[in-house]
Amino acid sequence: MSSCIFCSIVAGDIPSKKIYEDEHTYAFFDISQVTKGHALVIPKHHHENLFDLPESELTSVYQSVQKVAHALKEAFSPAGLNLVNNNGQAAGQTVFHYHVHLIPRYDVTDGFGAKWEEHGSEYTEEKFEEMRVDVLKKLSN
Repeated sequence: MSSCIFCSIVAGDIPSKKIYEDEHTYAFFDISQVTKGHALVIPKHHHENLFDLPESELTSVYQSVQKVAHALKEAFSPAGLNLVNNNGQAAGQTVFHYHVHLIPRYDVTDGFGAKWEEHGSEYTEEKFEEMRVDVLKKLSN
């Protein structure tokens, strides 16, 4: 058995409530069920996070995310859907195998919420431009 719980699920060593599978991805209901239909889509190959995931597998994951999202919408008629992906412990990642949460949303009392704090006023035009140039340099490498 693998030390990674998601690898063990893909291998069939740990049971899951599978809802979709193809050559590259596996989707199943999250046991926490933050909201009705809360599902995870994972690549079958182990990659810790977005930074380690090859582009070809990223494409496969998000094609599956869209298929599963449509199925969740048709099955449960949510008012909306959140996609959540945590990369690294500081971002809240607890299982270190890349995964995307699909969290159907029904109303403001459904048990899920994201906290956003606005910090835009702390950045001058010059700081925004400096950050923009830093990112552009990295993208052109």
